[in-house]
Amino acid sequence: MDLNAVRMLVQVAEARSFTLAACQLGISQSGLSRAIGRLESALGVRLLHRNTRNVSLTPDGRQFVEHCAPLLSGLEDAERRLGDRPSTPSGVLKLTAPSMFGRKVLVPLAGQLMAAHPQLQFELVLNDRLVDLVEEGFDAALRTGPISDVRMVARPLRPLNWVTVASPAYLAQHGEPATVDALHDHACLAVRNLRSGRLVDWQFREADGQLREFTPPARMVFDSGDPLVEGALAGIGIVQVMDFAVADALADGRLQRVLQPFEGRSRVLSLVYPPSRQASPKLQVLAEALLGGDW
Repeated sequence: MDLNAVRMLVQVAEARSFTLAACQLGISQSGLSRAIGRLESALGVRLLHRNTRNVSLTPDGRQFVEHCAPLLSGLEDAERRLGDRPSTPSGVLKLTAPSMFGRKVLVPLAGQLMAAHPQLQFELVLNDRLVDLVEEGFDAALRTGPISDVRMVARPLRPLNWVTVASPAYLAQHGEPATVDALHDHACLAVRNLRSGRLVDWQFREADGQLREFTPPARMVFDSGDPLVEGALAGIGIVQVMDFAVADALADGRLQRVLQPFEGRSRVLSLVYPPSRQASPKLQVLAEALLGGDW
């Protein structure tokens, strides 16, 4: 089997485009197409669906790529070790992450990694836009919720948990809610979903274990979740945010948790990257830091 053709297939699968894959590989589209055609002939199966707009894997092609991509990464790692090539993390690691997670967790973590690895650099794109990792040249992404892109490797990290918090000054003036329904007597800070126009519901876990969605009676509304922490610290009202966003403020007493018996909302967080990046030393140190870090 032609391993170069297998590498080309993986590149096409990640890029979903012969044009982009050929550019990334530095070869012509016709040469790329012929190489994959020979691979299909050797295997006796069709690996790709081709049309004028895009390229996609057949079921056989998806199975083949899922098995081969990690093997190729292992071969590249073995080749690097045998060739005594530098395996220390170096170069630019281009990442995308949700804004608040990026500012609160990823930026400090990147600083620690750069201090430990002087040749490592970061380019961070911190927003909630769902980027195409391959087409836009990203090494990896931090993403929440289920990952539907079968082309990508998704490593689950610690789940994100929500907490409901307020400042001691606010609670001293207005009292602490003892039940979820008591929030109707409080000032809540909320976020409006710009697509639906609705306020983003808060969630609480009932005594029977079921999650209850609750529309907060908002005294102040934002277009994103980033300002919620600042609003709570200013004593304006109660907010529901992810725990990492307020870990420091809870630790030093600037904020306090409320309605703790009703906490239970969580969301999956994953480090997502193309299979071809799996053996990258710079990505490996990031994954280790995220998997082992206390954030």
